[in-house]
Amino acid sequence: MRTDTVQVPEVWDTSLPDWKSRIVNRQPLIPDLPLFDAVADKALAIFKRLRLPDVIGNPTFAEAGDDWIFDFVRAVFGSYDPERKVRMIREFLLLVPKGNAKTTYAAAIILVAAIMNERPHAELMLIAPSQKIAKRAFSQAAGMIRLDRELVAMFSPKAYSNEIVKLDDVVPSRIQIVSADPSVVTGAMSTFTLIDETHEFAKMSKAADVFAEIKGSLGKRPDGFLLQITTQSKAPPTGVWKSELTIARKVRDGEMRRSLLPVLYELPPEMAANDGWRDPSTWDMVNPNLNRSVFEDYIAGEIEKAEIDGPHQMALIASQHLNVEIGQGMNADRWAGALYWAKNADPDLTFERMLEICDVMVAAGDVGGADDLFGFSAIGRHRHSRKWLSWSWAWCLRPVLNLRKSIAPKLEELSQLGQLGITDSAQEQVEAAVQICCQIRDAGLFPEKAGIGLDPHGVAALVDALEEEGFELGKDIVPVGQGYKLSGAIKGVERRLFDGRLKHGGQELMTWCVGNAKAEQRGNNVYVTKEAAGVAKIDPLIALFTGAILMDGNPEPVGNIEDFLNHPVGVF
Repeated sequence: MRTDTVQVPEVWDTSLPDWKSRIVNRQPLIPDLPLFDAVADKALAIFKRLRLPDVIGNPTFAEAGDDWIFDFVRAVFGSYDPERKVRMIREFLLLVPKGNAKTTYAAAIILVAAIMNERPHAELMLIAPSQKIAKRAFSQAAGMIRLDRELVAMFSPKAYSNEIVKLDDVVPSRIQIVSADPSVVTGAMSTFTLIDETHEFAKMSKAADVFAEIKGSLGKRPDGFLLQITTQSKAPPTGVWKSELTIARKVRDGEMRRSLLPVLYELPPEMAANDGWRDPSTWDMVNPNLNRSVFEDYIAGEIEKAEIDGPHQMALIASQHLNVEIGQGMNADRWAGALYWAKNADPDLTFERMLEICDVMVAAGDVGGADDLFGFSAIGRHRHSRKWLSWSWAWCLRPVLNLRKSIAPKLEELSQLGQLGITDSAQEQVEAAVQICCQIRDAGLFPEKAGIGLDPHGVAALVDALEEEGFELGKDIVPVGQGYKLSGAIKGVERRLFDGRLKHGGQELMTWCVGNAKAEQRGNNVYVTKEAAGVAKIDPLIALFTGAILMDGNPEPVGNIEDFLNHPVGVF
């Protein structure tokens, strides 16, 4: 607790290195902070006084709430220095599963912020994941106002616009409750911003730019805050959500210091692994409102139902009700190789390194349509260990960012990493693929025959460009059937990953694609198709399978004089 003799640091230490033992022992997940007690206590008193409009008897939060949310409210508002008019913690991230009164608490906190606010004409914004949730949040806030005579005189809710106006001649303000629409959020200069379900907000086009704008406004309004209340995402974290979650974990673990308080209700990875999250004894560790607003028998029933509905529903229950991060091996109908992909990553492996240490290499492509990815992979065989090594590329046309808005943030992230090219023409993609093939040939690593494997469809431009560089169709370039014809390669790659006989560069591009891959058994064949994966792309992975078909023939390189001189055969 703060006293007058405590010097306020410029950036408070909000780390919680012992979070694992705390969450296992059901202890508070907020560190001991030098809060401004008078402000914290006033805000908490207001919060506790609010009534739940959709609960029988309309109990107050003091009656229906618990210490975990009370501690959080104290931290949010008690970090404000009333003398300097500066908030010592400007960002908050509360990761809590579905059913823990997330939207209701969000509505209550934004009301408390409006009451506590000292800035005239302040804008407060609550961003909900959908219009439906925005309406519910407004209904909750308006209901809390309606149940308190003093608040009725203080606020004017406007249902037609989802706005709540604070009727104060000295410090008027306005609360906007909106859905995650970039046209609404962009340009807003809110003092207080509350985001409900960050992972949904992060799917917006240009979400990173909007986030930067929201955070930038805090620099001009040092009394404000950005508060995110969210569950885990329903798919592997990506884009802005991945970035926000990564930073929050680093701050919590003491690896980074930021003006951010992360309160993350998630199991330690070692406890969540191997379906450990299914143990009912762990559910109250991550559901602080268990048996208040969400009930143990409900979660148990949902898991039992998911056993029938399949892996996709089970993954959904895990992420939404138990905050399990969805990753490789948890997606519906997962490809078996995904379980072993991460352990075979070699961060030191690059395409250039492969050219140095391989004795033979092949290349393969999966050329998609105008709204698809062009995936390309190279597979090499290590000169000594005989293990397979792989590196992959992908390209997309710029309009894909608008056509596939749900994955646009991920594509932009991969582009920034230099692992995906966003081009203005298909010709640029063809030229890049041809250059890769020329590098392999110039290193003397292509086999005498069948060094380049391509899906037979939609590759005319690529074949023409390869022929112009001297590659021969039918000899160097061969068609590789897709669908069931890849089944052997799919199974073979799975076995190599299991045995550690296929290594890769650990590219984020392939981590994403492998996580997207969904397998389907038809008779004796395994299919991993684009249709099964929907808009979540897998093209570079299909290119890898295509290349595996060529490598299964145990090819030998043509070689060149430099290769001979560099690796001579001794005669004794």
